[in-house]
Amino acid sequence: MTERSTMTVEPVPVAQEAPAPAPAAPGRTRRVLWAVARWTVAVAVCGGVGAGTVMGITALDRTEVPGLATESDGRWEYPRLRLPALPADRPRPFTEGNEGEIHYADARQLLLPAPAGATVDPKLTGGWVSEDAYLAGYGKEERARLKVALGDTALRHIAARGWTMPDGTTTRIHLLRFSSVAYADRFRIESLKSGDTDEELPLGVAEAEIIDGAAGDVRVPEVTAYTYQEKKPYGPEATRWAYIMAGDTLAMVTQTRKGGTLAVPFQQTIALQAQLLG
Repeated sequence: MTERSTMTVEPVPVAQEAPAPAPAAPGRTRRVLWAVARWTVAVAVCGGVGAGTVMGITALDRTEVPGLATESDGRWEYPRLRLPALPADRPRPFTEGNEGEIHYADARQLLLPAPAGATVDPKLTGGWVSEDAYLAGYGKEERARLKVALGDTALRHIAARGWTMPDGTTTRIHLLRFSSVAYADRFRIESLKSGDTDEELPLGVAEAEIIDGAAGDVRVPEVTAYTYQEKKPYGPEATRWAYIMAGDTLAMVTQTRKGGTLAVPFQQTIALQAQLLG
């Protein structure tokens, strides 16, 4: 440190500056920096592992996470559902400006797609079908009467899709589009007797009953499902079916299976089909 210069007047004592700290030994500095680096890397690695674990668990199905495995509840794996595009300036049913509750989308595009693993019925691939093809699901004694009723209710067309799952469950969905809500309601109530517990339910089964609660998952405004099943003792196959009323369109969902139909896929199917119509 250089000597401070003085003036010609009486000198005034000046406080000495604190001596600069001695430089750390090169070896010690390197050790400190290496320790900091190691802790930084450790924290980063731990954070990365934690984040990766969370992402991994959220990406896995519940049955793939150790300790959280649960058996499947029987639901089918359907493709992601998308509502079809509408013609220009046409509203969706049950919206403002559509007092007639008309479905302007192509009825074939409103059919529920087949789930994963299904074998599609080559006669019901999602296109138009005839009245006779639809009526084939009813008893012989009912077909002639229902065909006359369809002629009196201004039926426009019928779209249908069918498939069979590996467990033997066969599903058929028919969408009947009428020229108005009144005609659709008339056919459901007067011809199918749907919603009237005092009348026989004509589906070619010996005896049927209403399934209480089966339509509980259908939470689509203005859409109503009426669900039924064949009473025991039934034949080789048991049958469940539902009528879904949605404006000018009436959907019929039928499921049959040897030894008895299953509740979960039936409820899932009618709920998803109702969403497409809502």
